Amino acid sequence: MSGPGPGPAAASPTTRVLAQARFEAVGLLRHGEQLLVSMVLPIIALVSLALVPYPELAVGPWAGAARIDVLTPGVLALAVLSTAFTGQAILLGFERRWGVLRLLGTTPLGRGGLLLAKGLSVLVVLLVQLLVIGAVAVALGWRPELLGAAPALLALLLGAGAFAALAACLGGSLRAEAVLALANLVWVLLAVGGGLLVPTQSLPGGQLLSLLPSAALADALRSALVLGAWDGRALLVLLAWVVLAGAAARRLLRWSD
Repeated sequence: MSGPGPGPAAASPTTRVLAQARFEAVGLLRHGEQLLVSMVLPIIALVSLALVPYPELAVGPWAGAARIDVLTPGVLALAVLSTAFTGQAILLGFERRWGVLRLLGTTPLGRGGLLLAKGLSVLVVLLVQLLVIGAVAVALGWRPELLGAAPALLALLLGAGAFAALAACLGGSLRAEAVLALANLVWVLLAVGGGLLVPTQSLPGGQLLSLLPSAALADALRSALVLGAWDGRALLVLLAWVVLAGAAARRLLRWSD
């Protein structure tokens, strides 16, 4: 009598990462609080600031541009902050508390595969956000400069990487309750005074604020989508944040409390 046949073949690393990424992305899209921060609030900001003529937005390099054209890139940057930083920091904090990170890190997926899957899930959610917010902006009269598609894409990738690394620093090192409070506080502070919705040229200390990842991302997107130009300074600032925050995350990220 022959013995039992061979079991099913193990899934490839790529299959495992993609399956986990899909699971993470679906979870983010189904989470009501996350959708509020990542989708609803940016759209409210877009509509309200598009209809209210205060504060002045078409300043500096974008002087003379339509208000909606200057506003929309900032709202897109706000969406990146919401998903890549606020949402991921809070998720990491509570996954550490519940032991989820430690458990998944010991599976065949591995720690590297888990982090890669989380990064891919952020990109998927960002794509959905950008499509929805972009559609609302177009309905309000937004006409982006198509020549800026390449620099805008690079800025979005660098911005997502910088904020995800910062999320790992925060969510991977502090208690979940502290992460929840700080992540939301940072979101509010950067949305109001971080050069996202209002360009740094209209804010006190604009030169210093332009070094923030939020301001650099918004400036790079405005230059790309309003002027069709590459903002080398803003992109270099974002790259520096990716490198520095990534190095810090490697030291600070803990897989369990």
